[in-house]
Amino acid sequence: MSLQVEKLEKNMAKLTIEVPAEDLEKAMQNAYQKAKGRISIPGFRKGKVPRKLVEQMYGKGVFLEDAANALIPEHYSKALSECELEIVSRPEINVTQAEPGKTFIFTADVAVKPEVVLGEYKGVEVPKAETEVTDEEVDAEVKKEQEKNSRTITVEDRGAENGDVVTIDFEGFVNDVPFDGGKDTEYPLTLGSNTFIPGFEEQLVGAKAGEHVEVKVTFPEEYQAPDLAGKEAVFKCDVKKVEAKELPELDDDFAQDVSEFDTLAEYKEDLKKKLTERKESDARRAKEDAAVEKVIENAQMDIPEPMIQTQVSQMADDFSRRMQAQGLSMEQYFQFTGLTMDKMMEDMKPQALKRIQTRLVLEKIAETENIQPSDDEVNEEIAKMAETYKMEADKLKEVLEGSQQLDQIKKDMAVQKAITLVADEAKEV
Repeated sequence: MSLQVEKLEKNMAKLTIEVPAEDLEKAMQNAYQKAKGRISIPGFRKGKVPRKLVEQMYGKGVFLEDAANALIPEHYSKALSECELEIVSRPEINVTQAEPGKTFIFTADVAVKPEVVLGEYKGVEVPKAETEVTDEEVDAEVKKEQEKNSRTITVEDRGAENGDVVTIDFEGFVNDVPFDGGKDTEYPLTLGSNTFIPGFEEQLVGAKAGEHVEVKVTFPEEYQAPDLAGKEAVFKCDVKKVEAKELPELDDDFAQDVSEFDTLAEYKEDLKKKLTERKESDARRAKEDAAVEKVIENAQMDIPEPMIQTQVSQMADDFSRRMQAQGLSMEQYFQFTGLTMDKMMEDMKPQALKRIQTRLVLEKIAETENIQPSDDEVNEEIAKMAETYKMEADKLKEVLEGSQQLDQIKKDMAVQKAITLVADEAKEV
């Protein structure tokens, strides 16, 4: 195999790969061997038709396509290992010569990793995030816990109020005619939740168990069922039950029930500490994101379109796997959302571009600052991975030693250190 590399504009390159004629002949013979069991010609048993006879009947190139499909990935892979360029896209393959007895020639147009020219990356200005926790925020957390520990009691001595759950049988009518989907029984509706048509829940406020209430509403103009949109309706409701939440008292007993603390004051103090830690963690991430954003703005790079398309394809594949893990096919997802694959991938482009820019800039900073993880840090990362995979760290390290995966782990760690550097050096204003 011979390889020629031609650098093109906008970080693109053309690889011209030539495969000897004898390799093409071997590939064609392999294609014949795989196909001969399916070839049927009068006078010959299946699998016994001579190759020359097949080529006489169907042309000398009958096995060329299968041969090419075998040769291209094999020799493109070899070309990648010989090529000194760092290729960052899937190839666009074009066959330029494919004739029996001649050299097989094909080209691969590829994107090359762009060179990054860094601007200012130390001391960039970022907004200062607020990390102080107020008493109101602590009280809100206590309220959430109080709600979680509430109990439901049946109400008989008063009408339903917002926040109560009313269990109802209902049937909806438009012009005195019931409509599809407008009927249910034993339906638990939380008043004030705004889960029903606007105006519905308010008309059940004050209702008691055993009462019949006729609720009059108008469907929104953009209602999901077009045949009901904008129409007036009457829902005949029978209130079966009214239930209210009974909240526990906010006292020391409550603190002892929901935490390891003896007093409400201690419990609140611990909540404040945790909220502060959370805010500080969020602020750190926000500072990192803002600093990296500034560094990207200050840098110069020319991202080739195929590199973006490759990133988009990877993102789409990842999304598809996540959907499948949830039991949803992409066909079903597109049905539910009204999207198409082309539209989804087009929408992913800005995010794909940002991911590429972020990675390139941080890798360049790591290179410029000679940032590398120490052996101890790498071993610690491998130990974490081993714990995840339920393996022994030494065995995992042995598997990874000298592999591309280990190199990628080290690169990822260097990139993370570059983020830390940029954030630490950033000025909060």
